[in-house]
Amino acid sequence: MLIITGTTTIMTISGVALLYNILQRELLYPSNWPMGSRKFVSKPSEYGIPYSEIKLFTKDNVRLRAFVCKQPIDREAKKRPTIIMFHGNGGNMGHRLPIARIFYLELNYNVILLSYRGYGRSEGTPAEKGLRIDAQTVLDYVSKHEIFKETKIIIYGQSLGGAVAIDLVSKNESKVSALIIENTFLSIQKLIPHLIPKFSFLRYFSFLCWQNWRSENSIQKIKIIPILFLSGTKDEIIPQEHMKGLFELTKTSGGKEWLEFSNGNHNNTNSQPGYFQYIRKFVKRYIDLDEA
Repeated sequence: MLIITGTTTIMTISGVALLYNILQRELLYPSNWPMGSRKFVSKPSEYGIPYSEIKLFTKDNVRLRAFVCKQPIDREAKKRPTIIMFHGNGGNMGHRLPIARIFYLELNYNVILLSYRGYGRSEGTPAEKGLRIDAQTVLDYVSKHEIFKETKIIIYGQSLGGAVAIDLVSKNESKVSALIIENTFLSIQKLIPHLIPKFSFLRYFSFLCWQNWRSENSIQKIKIIPILFLSGTKDEIIPQEHMKGLFELTKTSGGKEWLEFSNGNHNNTNSQPGYFQYIRKFVKRYIDLDEA
């Protein structure tokens, strides 16, 4: 017979709580994956993009790195959208340069890429509170920039970056013209049991979750700007039901559009046929551009 005392029960719960918190950080912010991602960051010039690398200091005194890719002629750059890219939970901003290349060279957007705190060569340790500050810091920079402040600002986020983007826009609608999200989730509480099915019992300890990213709540606060949802039906990391749930919860008067890719999984949705062509159409449809 196994007798569990009150002390044993407390120790068991404490152990589970510790495991739960460790798993959250390891799963959500694997900033050194692929190996070397904290040290080696590809440059836009490797993809034919002119750029400047800047340092941004957050209100809690963390130094971040960002790539600023402005269209070459100022008067033309002012007529083009500026897209701020928030990446997923692995790698760094350099890994998203193939996407930035299309935004910059083919769609002729100004592009801003950020490595969150604890990612790439940015300082600090990643956590929800900090990433929210990082996102606000880069938006504030763009909003005050002598060129970008006159452009239409688009926020683009993939996976975890989608949660960062939703949270940011929900607090800054007046500064933003459109939101584009790809393969993101309703909340961390609802995602973790799917990520680690062998630990499905952890759903009973969701009250311990300290990394929340409740996108399902934040997206309902967005009232006036258009939102584009890009979803891979074969996403093996985040069930498509999460994206569908976010779409259903969205009530913006600015309009919402859904586009799914039948062969898209979590990491290759942006390489599916029609992906960037549809973004171009979405931007043209919803944003009044002064064409160059």
